[in-house]
Amino acid sequence: MTNIRIKRAYEEPDAEDGERILVDRLWPRGLTKERARIDLWLKNVAPSTELRKWFAHDPAKWPEFSRRYKEELKRNQEQLLLLKQEAAKGTVTLVYGAKDQQYNEAVILQRLLTAK
Repeated sequence: MTNIRIKRAYEEPDAEDGERILVDRLWPRGLTKERARIDLWLKNVAPSTELRKWFAHDPAKWPEFSRRYKEELKRNQEQLLLLKQEAAKGTVTLVYGAKDQQYNEAVILQRLLTAK
């Protein structure tokens, strides 16, 4: 089974990260490419701008955000497939910029990728 980790973009990259995949539509503010050490940026696997703005990291909206985001992913199979292909090669770390470590798209993606 492939190891799929999640990590904030502002945390230090380390050897255990494997391939670092940014799963945000926007580049993390104030972070240089050198410091981020991103191997692949999948902008289009991120929630739509409309959905991201609606959610605004409000935990009360999490169940509905999760449902809507999964619906978006169903219409965007090629990006999810690309993510699955990368994960099949070995350890990947889904990198995100949100402050909230519990309620963000990387959590949903990790669950989808590790589900049997």
